Amino acid sequence: MSSALLNKKIIVGISGSIAAYKAAFLIRILIKKGAEVQVIMTPTAREFISPLTLATLSKRKVHTEIIDGDSWDNHVELGLWADAMVVAPTTATTLAKMANGISDNMLVATYLSSKCPIFYAPAMDLDMWKHPSTISNLEKLKSYNNYLIPVGTGELASGLFGEGRMAEPIDIARTLEEFFHRQQDLVGKKILITAGPTYESIDPVRFIGNHSSGKMGISLANECAARGAEVYLVMGPSFQKSSHKGIKRIDVVSAEDMYQASLKIYSKVDVAIFAAAVADFTPIEKATQKIKKKANEEKRTLTLIRTKDIAAELGKIKNIHQINVGFALETENEESNALRKLIKKNFDLIIMNSMADSGAGFKHDTNKITIYHKNGQKTAFSLKQKNEVAKDIVNEVIKLQQSSI
Repeated sequence: MSSALLNKKIIVGISGSIAAYKAAFLIRILIKKGAEVQVIMTPTAREFISPLTLATLSKRKVHTEIIDGDSWDNHVELGLWADAMVVAPTTATTLAKMANGISDNMLVATYLSSKCPIFYAPAMDLDMWKHPSTISNLEKLKSYNNYLIPVGTGELASGLFGEGRMAEPIDIARTLEEFFHRQQDLVGKKILITAGPTYESIDPVRFIGNHSSGKMGISLANECAARGAEVYLVMGPSFQKSSHKGIKRIDVVSAEDMYQASLKIYSKVDVAIFAAAVADFTPIEKATQKIKKKANEEKRTLTLIRTKDIAAELGKIKNIHQINVGFALETENEESNALRKLIKKNFDLIIMNSMADSGAGFKHDTNKITIYHKNGQKTAFSLKQKNEVAKDIVNEVIKLQQSSI
């Protein structure tokens, strides 16, 4: 069976660490597995390993400066060339520059221009690894959907023993292989994802809404698209951006808009993930002009009518080959409420999260979920970044698809 790295274009970025020598082994492994490799070094990295050595291994020029003699080394073209970029080793300095967009060398300039997945393998001493600024920069890179390759534990350059060692080259290569293998999981599949809030107009100025940011839905859309799916993202009002070229985004405002857009798509999808926080009620009358308060008016009654339950309505027309996934954000009786929705709305899976859990719910970059299957299976997960939560959810969907074949 051929490697998932065959014909993949990989940028290996090297920053100034004693672990830079390991990059030579990484490049050799990647090329043996059929990848094309281009190397970028920071100025300090050249003090630890020779560009000539890396050029010999990669069979390509090593990029070290944006301005190279009388010519400009085009970091934009390089960033667009790659299928993946891995920075190994990533020093504390390079980590900070990547996290904060400090583009003062060829490596970071290419990183900022790249459209491909970014992997980084930190290497630093224990105290540096544990410093709050490093932890903050790691969180930033995670929020950018960059992929951390975990550090190892062992003897460090300072003589201390602990976390901070760069991952071994074979483990870095395996991480890249697994990523590209995962990219094939959903090839040929069509997926509908609803996300964000809905706004129900009272008048041209005011509306009924909720605090949903759409972050979870965007993370799910990105993950599905990264695995090869054709994704239809029906998105309520949100400032969140979707970036993957495999995502077809349909922006909507109200619950009725979201229902109509989803209904048009639903019959042609293999999976539907209902992650939107849809309003349960909408004003029965929507004023065409801004409603003015009247003199001495202390109260005003707003009459509401139920909106369509999008998931339940589409669940009624679900065919045996489709998978429907729902969400349940609860404040009390979490499990019983989630299980009731699972049956009522004809879901195959339901993702439950509780407002009582710190770091979960609206607007956070993190979430803590429990996944319930129709067959009674239950899996609880720890608090994670939403892009990592999306991976867990998509993995469960794929397992369900495979079991039904």
